Amino acid sequence: MAAENLARLQAISQQSWTRTLDDRIGISHEELARKARTVAPPLPVSEPLLADKPEHQFERRVQDRMPADNPWGIRMAVPELLYNKGEVYNLGVARGTLSEEERYKINEHIVQTLIMLNQLPFPKHLRQVPEIAAGHHEKMDGSGYPRKLHKAEMSPLARMMAIADIFEALTAVDRPYKQGKTLSESIRIMSFMKKEQHIDPELFDLFLKSGVYLEYARQFMKAEQIDHVDIAAYLDRAPAV
Repeated sequence: MAAENLARLQAISQQSWTRTLDDRIGISHEELARKARTVAPPLPVSEPLLADKPEHQFERRVQDRMPADNPWGIRMAVPELLYNKGEVYNLGVARGTLSEEERYKINEHIVQTLIMLNQLPFPKHLRQVPEIAAGHHEKMDGSGYPRKLHKAEMSPLARMMAIADIFEALTAVDRPYKQGKTLSESIRIMSFMKKEQHIDPELFDLFLKSGVYLEYARQFMKAEQIDHVDIAAYLDRAPAV
């Protein structure tokens, strides 16, 4: 949403209409409780076409918050509200399609993964499972989540899982909201992530040089997705001696 579009949205939202029917009839008890925060105006009433109302705000309970001193080291910023259904608020999302509250709810899956897996009595050879499973959204520069770990704080296996997770997500054809990308498109996108220190550069180079990416493609990707990839263009070159 460019600035001019946001301004147009605000202008549209100020158009008014006249409501002649009670909007508190035939709704759930939860929605009725939210509407009860404000006094119902006498009918008929003039209202803006789009609005952010108190009833659109879902309060976050104490148990839905994450204390800074939590035992799992989770450092995600938690939005003040659990949900915000405001009409102007949601239509005015500047980047992407998710509000701050929706994005946190989606990202929260990894929080629950970390909490649940840390409570399981894994045998010694599986002790790293919680870290591996909960670390695939971390980034090498510390800007990931849920613990904002840097490369040195992550095991090689967790860093490998991050690469595997991204590659699978880019190429997957079983997602109803997108089509799977080709091999060359996926590797190109991941090369940008390498440059931005989102994934481990050395392990990404190994991912390419070992041929693992192609082995996976032949087994799980559609034939039309598998195109030529010049991996030399994405590998770090050792300085000349």
